[in-house]
Amino acid sequence: MRANSDQQHSQESLVLTSVSCTFRSQVSSPSIATSSANRQLMMLEGKSGPYFSSLDSSIDILKKRAQDLIENINESRQKDHALMTNFRDSLKIKVSDLTEKLEERMYQIYNHHNKIIQEKLQEFTQKMAKISHLETELKQVCHTVETVYKDLCIQPEAITAEEEQTHRDGES
Repeated sequence: MRANSDQQHSQESLVLTSVSCTFRSQVSSPSIATSSANRQLMMLEGKSGPYFSSLDSSIDILKKRAQDLIENINESRQKDHALMTNFRDSLKIKVSDLTEKLEERMYQIYNHHNKIIQEKLQEFTQKMAKISHLETELKQVCHTVETVYKDLCIQPEAITAEEEQTHRDGES
């Protein structure tokens, strides 16, 4: 845009320079200068119409190019926005799929661990039942030993009393 402005400025300078050069070369006497000035003014007026219309045309072209650039930028931004939206949607789908697979795998692992835990709990329950049964047997054995011990402790006295009775009966 600046290059076009510089170009227009140099075109204006060229027109004004050529007018002043022509004007100086023709000014040798006042009457010639006046007629020459009038001629130059008429030439300048004749040239200024096309010159300014050319300038207006250049400005219109620059405005059009600037508008086209702005439209191109906006279109590019819209494409970028659409691309990012598609990327975001695609990423959401992939993350969702991955999350589902991860969740499914996690539940498979949970199920596997649950089976192992269930087996171990069943073994534990069986062992606890066996321990309980052995405890009951041990209590019975302890009770039997206690009874036997009591019987052993009481029996000698009982035998002694019986022996005394037998011994007395034998003496009589």
